[in-house]
Amino acid sequence: MRAITQQTFGGPSVLQLASVPRPTPLPTEVLVRVHAAGVNPVDWKTREGSGMADVLGEPPFILGWDVAGVVEELGWGVSTLAVGDKVYGMPWFPRAAGAYSEYVTAPARQFARAPHSIPLEQAAAVPLAALTAWQALIDTARITAGQRVLVTAAAGGVGHFAVQFARLRGAHVIATASERNHEWLAALGASSVIDYNRSRFEEQVSDVDVVIDLAGSGLESLSTLRPGGLLVAVPSGVSPELQAAADSAGKRVTAFLVEPDGPALTRIAEHIDAGEVRVEVDQVLPLEDAAKAHDLVAAGHTRGKVVLRIV
Repeated sequence: MRAITQQTFGGPSVLQLASVPRPTPLPTEVLVRVHAAGVNPVDWKTREGSGMADVLGEPPFILGWDVAGVVEELGWGVSTLAVGDKVYGMPWFPRAAGAYSEYVTAPARQFARAPHSIPLEQAAAVPLAALTAWQALIDTARITAGQRVLVTAAAGGVGHFAVQFARLRGAHVIATASERNHEWLAALGASSVIDYNRSRFEEQVSDVDVVIDLAGSGLESLSTLRPGGLLVAVPSGVSPELQAAADSAGKRVTAFLVEPDGPALTRIAEHIDAGEVRVEVDQVLPLEDAAKAHDLVAAGHTRGKVVLRIV
């Protein structure tokens, strides 16, 4: 099968199209023919040697965790899916899933049936970003109606889902984004949007119940929380400085890492099919343009997600 592999850590040029053996599903696993794979910041960070590089170990390996495709073969014992089902998922994370390839195998229950109202290329933009937003807001912060929620870097993959999930829960959503994304984020449910290029959001926002911090160290957004409020530090984790500052101010902080979650993806698909959640795809590129996709995501200016078309 075709796949994008890398033999060493480094820049985008280390990503190379290659022919590799097709995997075979073990008991409880499914073989999925991948139609499209989402590209996430963790992908290019891992390619360079950070991100999940400590988990994957030294190259060679195949990057990618967002999968959307069709079940081609069932391992022994699988009863939740059938051959021909359109599925999506974020299998194995943070271990290697190998999504930048024509086929992947993974436990059946780490997948869910893909939303029927959108094409698989769009569905590939959902799993890692949407699960991050869902698990951070609903499972970790347990937001409720009427709470004030701040989402930084709201125009990105995780951010645009976080805005929508918080709005669905009845929260008052404050977002940060460049000016070109303000009208779009308001349509997704943001009550107010702050242009981080023109002003410091921490000087304009206060009395927030929950911060979903998707950019920075968390120190900037900590000041926006009310006493007892919670900051979920998604990409950066909780540094000793952030923990000390939170303790001193009587506020809470937590690190966060997304996990595979088939049942949550089923609920997210229901929201998408009901027209309650929109999936934004900035660009769809062919598999062989994986290096270009990494450049786009690393630049940090995409709206929503970048997706690789594989079939």
